[in-house]
Amino acid sequence: MTVSSSAALAATERFRVHYRRILEWWVGALMVIMAAEVVLGVVFRMLGSSLIWYDEIASVLLAWLTFYGSALASVERAHIGCPEVVAMLPWRARRVVNIIAEILVIAFFVLLAAIGTFVLPVLATDALVSLPSVPMSIVQSVIPISAVLIVVAELTYLIDLVFAEQAPAAEPGPALADSLQ
Repeated sequence: MTVSSSAALAATERFRVHYRRILEWWVGALMVIMAAEVVLGVVFRMLGSSLIWYDEIASVLLAWLTFYGSALASVERAHIGCPEVVAMLPWRARRVVNIIAEILVIAFFVLLAAIGTFVLPVLATDALVSLPSVPMSIVQSVIPISAVLIVVAELTYLIDLVFAEQAPAAEPGPALADSLQ
């Protein structure tokens, strides 16, 4: 590995660590907000004074948690895949397949971000039913924002693949077949 490629890999890893921490904080905050909102909704319902916005906001928070959690999963490399199939390939072929896969994933999320951004102004005139002061464009902004966050995460791994000059050390953990038993 050359000095420039090892420096690029080290810088990418430092960025990824900080990026992961930010996303962990944001997803954690969303979880706390959602838990508090659900508890508040249950308490008010038990007191016979239901909050009219409870269900709709809980649905929005769950969607946001899902989308931002997906961005965190991208940083963690925790999405579903078939690494065993690719791992059977020789290192150079595995690297090419992984680079192509990363480019395809990045292209999909760039498209999702672009279309999501295009749709936001269309939704600007719509609002939540229970809270008409909250525009639907704010609710749906999670789509392009999380898509960009996923692109950033995937780009860090694409950089790793491009600058890697040898096969990475095997990662510990059970094989897929072991975890299915």
